[in-house]
Amino acid sequence: MKLNFKFPGISKFSKIKDLRLPSIPLDLHKLEDLDREHYRIAAYALAALIVLMAVAGVTAFFLSLRGAEETMVPDVRGMELTQALIRMQDKELYPRIALRFTDNPLDRGKIVDQSPMAGTIVKAGRRIQLVVSRGAIADRVENFVGQDIDEVRIHLQTLFATSRPLLTIKDPPVYLYDKSPAGTILAQKPVPGTEIAGPTLLEFVVSRGMQKAQVKVPALLGLSIDDTLAAVEGTTVDVVFSMRDPAKNEKPGVVVSEFPSAGSLIPPTSSVAVTITTPVPQKGMAAGVYSRQLPQYPYPLKVSLEVISPMGERTPLLTVRHPGGLFTVPYDLPVGSMLVLSVLDREVPPRVEVGTQ
Repeated sequence: MKLNFKFPGISKFSKIKDLRLPSIPLDLHKLEDLDREHYRIAAYALAALIVLMAVAGVTAFFLSLRGAEETMVPDVRGMELTQALIRMQDKELYPRIALRFTDNPLDRGKIVDQSPMAGTIVKAGRRIQLVVSRGAIADRVENFVGQDIDEVRIHLQTLFATSRPLLTIKDPPVYLYDKSPAGTILAQKPVPGTEIAGPTLLEFVVSRGMQKAQVKVPALLGLSIDDTLAAVEGTTVDVVFSMRDPAKNEKPGVVVSEFPSAGSLIPPTSSVAVTITTPVPQKGMAAGVYSRQLPQYPYPLKVSLEVISPMGERTPLLTVRHPGGLFTVPYDLPVGSMLVLSVLDREVPPRVEVGTQ
């Protein structure tokens, strides 16, 4: 059997070279030109995008420099805190709250200060400091009955150290003899619990202590300066000292006279005049009488005189209950020592240097 490998339609081509493909209109140069055009368009688009981003960035920068709109700070002083917050919100401002005590109890909860001040032009969104009153440190009168008047004075000074005092003591108080210790408050006006609406004057009735009987003058004749001070410190007698040079028959540095005489009975408000002769002079030592005029006290107060040596050592010289008036103390101390006076343990300046009187 003989196979026939002839295909219809191809038989007329006798040679391979006579086979021709269909003609396709393809120009490679035109393709290259088309790619260049695409690149150009893409480059232009990229450049335009970069320029657009740059413009957007610059615009955002200048917008940030311009910031928020400006507004005027309102005046909220004297307003309740709630009203002030609403005013701040209307102006798109944010408050920063601070609290403090004020002089007027009626200011409690109100704005007493602000920063920046009203009328200042600021940007919206700024924080404004508002100071809100906590009211007065004390809003009612305390009960001072039974307390010492000097301690009450110190208490009030401490209480109103940072603000105008709302409570002050009327001077002088009313003093009465009473079995309570001297200086004890017996009654007060306004009464405890009274609401404080402003500066208030406190009126006190104060004990003078029990009325004392007449006192006996101590025996001081012939005592040295140190022994005399020790004897006086143990009594309630007010002694006024003086010093003079000794006479021919007198011993130096001792008490040579006192009036009224020892053993006499005198009222507790009276004083005893005591004269001391000048001690024998010694190198580096100085003798004299320390003298200071004190206010008249309604009852005897603790008065003390101390000496600070040139080396810095502090020693008590005399401590007594003194009614006020002339306060005197004899001394024989190293030159350069310092005499320090205190009333109720509080120093009363100036200090006095021994040897300069």
